Amino acid sequence: MTSRNLRLRRLRRATSALSARKRGAPHPKVVALGGGMGLSASLAALRRITGDLTAVVTVADDGGSSGRLREELGVLPPGDLRKALAALCGDDDWGQTWAQVIQHRFQSKGDLHEHAVGNLLIVALWEQLGDHVQALDLVGKLLGAHGRVLPMSAVPLELQALVRGHDPARPDQVDTVRGQATVALTPGEVQSVHLVPNDPPAVPEAVEAVLDADWVVLGPGSWFSSVIPHLLVPELLDALVVTKARKVLSLNLAPQPGETDGFSPQRHLEVLGRHAPKLALDVVLADEAAVPDRESLADAAKRLGAAVELAPVASPDGVPIHDPELLAAAYDRIFRMHGRIGPWR
Repeated sequence: MTSRNLRLRRLRRATSALSARKRGAPHPKVVALGGGMGLSASLAALRRITGDLTAVVTVADDGGSSGRLREELGVLPPGDLRKALAALCGDDDWGQTWAQVIQHRFQSKGDLHEHAVGNLLIVALWEQLGDHVQALDLVGKLLGAHGRVLPMSAVPLELQALVRGHDPARPDQVDTVRGQATVALTPGEVQSVHLVPNDPPAVPEAVEAVLDADWVVLGPGSWFSSVIPHLLVPELLDALVVTKARKVLSLNLAPQPGETDGFSPQRHLEVLGRHAPKLALDVVLADEAAVPDRESLADAAKRLGAAVELAPVASPDGVPIHDPELLAAAYDRIFRMHGRIGPWR
């Protein structure tokens, strides 16, 4: 057995004790920001090490089922909120059954085709209750979710990007690309992103959660369409700047085709710093096998006020996805090494 495999086994054994410690000791208050599968991966890890977890989710999605519901009903896109709730479902039969139900997509030749059950449930409760947060809390209670899910803003947002070479025939031309789904798949190089409206209101509960947190986790996820949008909501960014919580940024395992094609790990940090120059970080977490130039990454992290922590967090089968147990072990070690010593609060 290789030394890496031995290390992975030790880390997995360590995570098996996290649940017991979580039940018997005070929990750090953790807020995770993001969207899509990246946030789901982070939540699946974090719920293993804390019982006080809040997800703050981007609401700029305009594709698929979410985009259709948004266009037809004028609602927030529910898809990333649904994925976060599914990631927080318990490992018992109840939790796993509901996780599968809300993720289920209808297959038909009619209007229900590709709509997710959870999207319809969330939107129905929004219409019934007239309150985004109350409705999501109710869905979480139904699912037995191990945490709370909040939208970052109470209004649907449009993501726009300045993209160089969006038209392959004009590689040096910079064009405005509109819509999260389009930005995520652009063939050009994204220069920057912004939101429309450009001064969206933050959900007050999301701001309060950030201000009251012990740790804030940003990423992993689609960099321009899931991670950076949180920094473009003024009230939320202000909370991230002034909070006493420590902040960890979790890097992706590989560049995303289209959106960050060819980006080095340090380039991700440079782009984030340009969009939020006042934001300081404490820790940058990266998979040890995904960082070819550790010195450059350390220099980029230092400019944001952060130290770099390298750990094996990728699935051992070679697929570029985060392993929830290994990611949980990495977060747990960071919280203990860089956070408070002793009982939380």
